[in-house]
Amino acid sequence: MIRTLRKIDAVARLSAAQLRYETGRTVMVVAAIALAVLTVTLLGGLGLGVLETGQDRFDTADQDVWITAGTVELTDTGGVENPIADSHRLAADVETHEDVESASPIAFHAVYLGPDPDELELVTGVGIPGEHGELTLESGDGFSEGDVHYGEGEYDGPMTREVIIDPQTADRFDLDVGDSIYVGTSQNAAADQEFTVVGISSSYSQFLGTSTVTMPLSELQELTGTTDADRAAFITATVADDAESDAVTDDIEASYPEYDVRTSAEQFESMFEDRVLLFASGGALVVLSVVTGIVLTGNLLLLVASRQRQELASLWAIGLSRGLLTGLISGQGLVLGLCGGVVGLLATPPAAVAVNALAASLVGFENMIRTPPVIYVVGFGIAVGISTIAAIVAGWRASRYTRFEHLAG
Repeated sequence: MIRTLRKIDAVARLSAAQLRYETGRTVMVVAAIALAVLTVTLLGGLGLGVLETGQDRFDTADQDVWITAGTVELTDTGGVENPIADSHRLAADVETHEDVESASPIAFHAVYLGPDPDELELVTGVGIPGEHGELTLESGDGFSEGDVHYGEGEYDGPMTREVIIDPQTADRFDLDVGDSIYVGTSQNAAADQEFTVVGISSSYSQFLGTSTVTMPLSELQELTGTTDADRAAFITATVADDAESDAVTDDIEASYPEYDVRTSAEQFESMFEDRVLLFASGGALVVLSVVTGIVLTGNLLLLVASRQRQELASLWAIGLSRGLLTGLISGQGLVLGLCGGVVGLLATPPAAVAVNALAASLVGFENMIRTPPVIYVVGFGIAVGISTIAAIVAGWRASRYTRFEHLAG
């Protein structure tokens, strides 16, 4: 036992001496392993973040039942096709169900927005009934009168010309509650349509992942010329506290077989299924990062071992076995893996913060990368695993090709 411990100590000392001597290569290998760990932690955190963010958005919406008539698709002109026609009537019919407390249509349209009619940007217009639906206002009081323009279905009431914008849009245009903006389906049409900002909210921008302007549904339909069809993307409903969402969903689906009726959980799963290729690509990148890390680390360790052929040959000549030579290189790999793993894990939090800030500014989603403890455990395990596997292979190959002629350099 004592002899074995002495051998391990000797190998450890030799490994440390070689790493200190080859400082440049040591830093290169540590950086490569750290990069592989960082890639895995960020991609893994992104996968978790996408799932949790999507679920959070559905939970925040606080809607129990979702009614759709197919996917919401972009038209050839850049607009948005809302598949549900006669949406106000359908929502009113659904609301007559004894266990449904409320039902509301929601529409989306591509619109131009800006404080100057000559400088407009394309954003997503959201139309909702009521005062401000399930919006969580960060500033302002919201709509003052609700959807009075709809009236009794004649679209003959006064337009409030009030809108709620997301924080990113407010910052981009330096807007605040009380400011005036122009909104329309084209840049020319927007010049004649002036609205007042009555609130700032990130609810719909985070749900959709894009900049949004929210207004009463009928006013959005008036702007986009869809009042005749009364189109919406969804009908959402909340059920009574003592009712089962699954049972109510089944009843509504039986009454309206032409529509897709889902619970909130089922609607989230449906959106997840539509993005299977996206998640599969993320998984492929994780696998690729691991494989690349192994190959890169292995090649670098082989290079290190190759540069140490004379030293290894000397050690072999004085009686060290090939097993100990393998252990010498493997020990270096283990140390490099530990160092690279620590560096990669230390770099993960600031990198996640930076990527999250970029995602929030570009698409409106916050905390897209989430790194629970399991992410760090997996990342560190991969670092040690990559370096150990690569080091064993490099050490084995180096010991096999160690020859007396290498003593001459």
